[in-house]
Amino acid sequence: MNYPTPAIVSQGAVRRLPRAALLLFCLAYVLPGFIGRGPWKGADITAFGYMAELALGVSDWFAPKLLGLAPEVDALLPYWLGAWAMQVAPAWVSPDLAARIPFLLLLVLTLMATWYGTYYLARSPEAQPVAFAFGGEALPPDYARALADGGLLAFIACLGLAQLSHETTPALAQLCFTALTFYALAALPYRTVTPKLAGIAGLAGLALSGAPTMAALIGTGSAIIYLLIRAPEPESLRSKLRMALSILLVTCAVMALSSFLDLWRWRIEFPESTGQEWRSLGRLLMWFTWPAWPLALWTLWRWRHQLIRQGVLGRHLALPLWFVSLSLVATFTTASADRSLLLALPALAALAAFSLPTLGRSVAALIDWFTLLFFTGCALVIWVVWIALQTGVPQQPAANVARLAPGFEHSFSIATFLIATLATLAWAWLTKWRIGRHRAAIWKSLVLPAGGAALCWLLLMTLWLPLLDYARSYSPLVQRVVRVVKDAPCLETQGLSRSQLAALKFHGQLNLVNTGSEEQCPWLIMDKRNLASLNLSAKPPLWIVADMVRHPSDQAETLVLFRRAPRAAL
Repeated sequence: MNYPTPAIVSQGAVRRLPRAALLLFCLAYVLPGFIGRGPWKGADITAFGYMAELALGVSDWFAPKLLGLAPEVDALLPYWLGAWAMQVAPAWVSPDLAARIPFLLLLVLTLMATWYGTYYLARSPEAQPVAFAFGGEALPPDYARALADGGLLAFIACLGLAQLSHETTPALAQLCFTALTFYALAALPYRTVTPKLAGIAGLAGLALSGAPTMAALIGTGSAIIYLLIRAPEPESLRSKLRMALSILLVTCAVMALSSFLDLWRWRIEFPESTGQEWRSLGRLLMWFTWPAWPLALWTLWRWRHQLIRQGVLGRHLALPLWFVSLSLVATFTTASADRSLLLALPALAALAAFSLPTLGRSVAALIDWFTLLFFTGCALVIWVVWIALQTGVPQQPAANVARLAPGFEHSFSIATFLIATLATLAWAWLTKWRIGRHRAAIWKSLVLPAGGAALCWLLLMTLWLPLLDYARSYSPLVQRVVRVVKDAPCLETQGLSRSQLAALKFHGQLNLVNTGSEEQCPWLIMDKRNLASLNLSAKPPLWIVADMVRHPSDQAETLVLFRRAPRAAL
């Protein structure tokens, strides 16, 4: 028998996930990673460096600079948010924590937008479950709410989300505004004011966060989709044209704003045509979006007859497909593949949610058992390494940490231990609940993946946080530099990365100047990898090597310190 949709769902299968439990679950995922740590190497400390320059008033707000270097991502709004937060924060709040607060709120807004975007897509007529002959099928609001719960769980379960969504970088801002735009386009047929405001904020924020091309393509493609989809009753062709025109007008306004602020940049960079490069991208796609991508493929397979129905596209599939397709194209044509792929996660989670009404018991059981074994094993490894650091038993994990992070001294914190213990007990209870005999809701298959991802992230950000801070922060390296240069009035820099410059200014409170400036500094600091760019054969020599400072956990991160030669100072 051919059903109008593959979703056959009874009212008993769409019971809601308790709101208090869902809220606590989201908080347990959001807070770890924003609180209690310092800026990490790479994009995190680099973005913070630009925010600090803006907050101190030493950089132009419309052209942020860090010792004359423009940011690699030509964004404005993310740096503004961090700088504003540092300016209004009280003195007892550290600058890096103040800069993270608006990004914490951006992640919360992302979760909300993903939930509501999936909810309104599930309200589409084409997405509704089969109507039973004698009633009892799921009611549309309850059905949409259950799928939205599943979409949010699928989003949190994505392995690639954890780290990038807890960094103070333009990538998180782009993710938030993409999700906000996704919600706006999904809710537009059902609400008036809120989706329009969200759409304007989403597209404008996406452009101001360094992705104006993505904003233009999302808006243009979504307007075309609204012209092709079948409008929900009692909408008419005129209302469809009005919505499509409003989307295009906002998109054109955002494009004009991007041109006025000179935000357009050519960043197309095709991957090398080597097997290793393509295998690397394939591995990224597989683990970064797990477990959403197999569920999304299952959705497309089970709903394949609804992809094109009566000559029009189903909005609940067309919109997320457009968002995911754009992100995939950006992943394969930009240098930062993981940060481009991050933008696909809200829409990919929505697609994954539509697989839930069609999963058989065997498939759901396979997901549960794989998830249970994988995340329980990961949690066990985290606990074993932490116990080894505390007691020295077992010896091999402790020896591995001593070898990879020499000089690290671990300490015991009762607060983090209690939090980690409660999270582990909650995982045990969740596992028992999932395998117990109870009336099943359609979102049940994503409870363990989302819970396991949240558990491991929380354990890492509690039990392993001191170790990760030591290994991923520039603080140990900068403190070694400070011990060498002591109270030097300034340091000349040459060949340092943006993240190194930001770390020296923040962790060491050092006065850095560019080489060749009028200010004559007694010290010069540079990255060992750029040592060839310095002329050491000058007669008489300008600089004498004074010391080489290595990062304790990354031998490739080595800074060379030069003292100005006495004869050069005469």
